[in-house]
Amino acid sequence: MPPDPQREPQRDPHCRALRDAYGRYATGVAVITTLASTGAPVGLTVNSFSSVSLDPPLILWSLMRSAASLPVFLGAGRFAVNVLTDDQRSLATRFAARVEDRFAGVDWEAGLGGVPLLPGCLARFECATHSHVDAGDHIVLLGGVQRFEHGDGEPLLFFASRYAALRGVPAAATAA
Repeated sequence: MPPDPQREPQRDPHCRALRDAYGRYATGVAVITTLASTGAPVGLTVNSFSSVSLDPPLILWSLMRSAASLPVFLGAGRFAVNVLTDDQRSLATRFAARVEDRFAGVDWEAGLGGVPLLPGCLARFECATHSHVDAGDHIVLLGGVQRFEHGDGEPLLFFASRYAALRGVPAAATAA
């Protein structure tokens, strides 16, 4: 169901309270990247990334309907999820900012189909767009994972509308 145009979510106290309640669920932070039809790199910070399925390998993330980059992501056919480490807060902030070129001065390498991959990430998933679903004021994009990699480090978290870090937790054990 599309959002009610008579209601302004950012000014509605009920919506603010609901957003605050949603914010009590800690999430990881990722930068989603793709290429525009012009070949220009496009990216944005999200905390809406989630795994969906192992067989077939699927992930999802969501984007506000009002996002200027929505048509680019819907038309690109592929994207990458760059899961950020705690040391990459500046990247999260940069890709969340309203700046003309979020990639200016940012190192990246071309992945499958030329999609930008950011170095030093905790994990990277290169995906072909599987489908998208209308979901209120957002569009949920599902991606089929075509290639992935992961490394060690501390994740960048998002909790109560701000970045946070995981502290005092032993490193994950590798299954034998």
